[in-house]
Amino acid sequence: MTNAPDYGPLTGLIGTWKGDRGLDIAPDPEGREENPYYETIVFDPVGEVTNADSQHLVALHYLQIVQRKADDGVFHHQSGYWMWDAEGQTLMQSITIPRGVCVLAGGRWDGERDDEGNLLIEVSAELEGSGWGLVQSPFMNAQARTTAFVHRLHLGQDHLRYREITRLEIYRGRFEHEDANELVRV
Repeated sequence: MTNAPDYGPLTGLIGTWKGDRGLDIAPDPEGREENPYYETIVFDPVGEVTNADSQHLVALHYLQIVQRKADDGVFHHQSGYWMWDAEGQTLMQSITIPRGVCVLAGGRWDGERDDEGNLLIEVSAELEGSGWGLVQSPFMNAQARTTAFVHRLHLGQDHLRYREITRLEIYRGRFEHEDANELVRV
């Protein structure tokens, strides 16, 4: 009998989450726009993955669907993986967004908790220099270039709060695109 994979700090994410307190602060040619939203995120266990016979990961696949409260229209559809390397105490998030942008964000996790006792999970990536990267289409690189990404989660028993900041060069300026929401397990 084989042992079940240990998902470490990702264990509490497994399942379906819904939240209706989201706020998207997005760039606009006039400055910024705010879009209240609701969303569903589903985290499914993938199991163990071995890289080059020496790195042992566990992975969760996730699908995130975000809809505007104003018209119920889907304005963000994201898929990817969360991965945990127990030996290296490293968390990773791979993100594919159907706008011609992919992100591989990472960060070390040493059991951090916030002031309320929730697990604190943070990953980040930069266009240059961090070892965690961003890939984007030529159009996005020229018109709406992503230069950095930070994702922070506060994970409790049946509640999840997150904040994402994506730094962009868009409309001849710099902008911090922010998404934040609170979700509950359903």
